[in-house]
Amino acid sequence: MIHGPKETQRKAAAQRKAMSLPEVLLWRELRLRPEGLKFRRQHPAGRYILDFFCAQAKLAVEIEGHAHDTGDRPEHDRIRTLWLENQGLRVLRIPATEVLKDATSVATAIAHYAHHGWPQNTPLQGEGDRPKGGGGVTPHAAPAR
Repeated sequence: MIHGPKETQRKAAAQRKAMSLPEVLLWRELRLRPEGLKFRRQHPAGRYILDFFCAQAKLAVEIEGHAHDTGDRPEHDRIRTLWLENQGLRVLRIPATEVLKDATSVATAIAHYAHHGWPQNTPLQGEGDRPKGGGGVTPHAAPAR
């Protein structure tokens, strides 16, 4: 399992107490262990803190609000995703608006993706490196090893 240094662990513990509304709503669903998967919230990974992490599926789940589209955040997110993929993780980016609409469906889609890959006909599927226009979930596959 991937971990972070003590300082990142301290920051992650603080972030668990200050989660955003979409993170809280999704955590309520993921803590029920959909499809038998155990998720961690605000999990340290190197110098980063993952919104949610499933070690069994080697899956990082990131909830993205509007701030991820401003300033240097897109480049920071790209570098972060590359680092996580180089650690053998898959990265799933989910717009906060999708979680606010239906956290249960998002959790179900995450669990399905963790076990089976991305289904062909899902309303959450995004395109490209980042969620576009109407939102969606953007899967990033880990490099083959």
